[in-house]
Amino acid sequence: MRETVLERQTSETWIKLELGLDKQSENEINTGVGFFDHMLNLLAFRAGMTLAIKCDGDLYVDAHHTVEDVGIALGQALAQILGDKSNINRYGEASIPMDESLARCMLDISGRPFLVFRLPGERFPCERLGVFETEMVEEFFRAFAFHAGMTMHLSVEYGKNTHHMVEALFKAAGVALRQAVAVTNGGVTSTKGVI
Repeated sequence: MRETVLERQTSETWIKLELGLDKQSENEINTGVGFFDHMLNLLAFRAGMTLAIKCDGDLYVDAHHTVEDVGIALGQALAQILGDKSNINRYGEASIPMDESLARCMLDISGRPFLVFRLPGERFPCERLGVFETEMVEEFFRAFAFHAGMTMHLSVEYGKNTHHMVEALFKAAGVALRQAVAVTNGGVTSTKGVI
């Protein structure tokens, strides 16, 4: 089974994260940021993963450290599980509509971390969803992509409702991730012989 348990502690956050790629059961996510928990649950569900997160962060400051550090921990956990990245599909892509919004994700678990993040007008229409600052969407995906060692291109093609736009992004990332981590039993998917 492809699974791991990871703990991460800094002066700003304490995180315990459990990730399983090959089975799907009910996720248990508690970061203290309700909207973020909802998005992580959607990401894991669409990726076909089981995710448990407990996070104690300095939310009296804001949600920045919590969101970014969860992205780091999730990326590290994925990298641990995938190891040399052999026997996986490697690439994934998805276009997901959410009512009036359309989001896309294309990713390559390449060992070359990079994030391209594009929004219409460069910003979400609303700055906050509950206590969640929407600029943290990009920060989460950057931390996740860089610590997982993947190239990720995320974009909202169009949309008006911020909740719909963000939700479509997390769902698109989940669907693309499910494709990328799918087992192929074909060795390393690179002409170099190593990723």
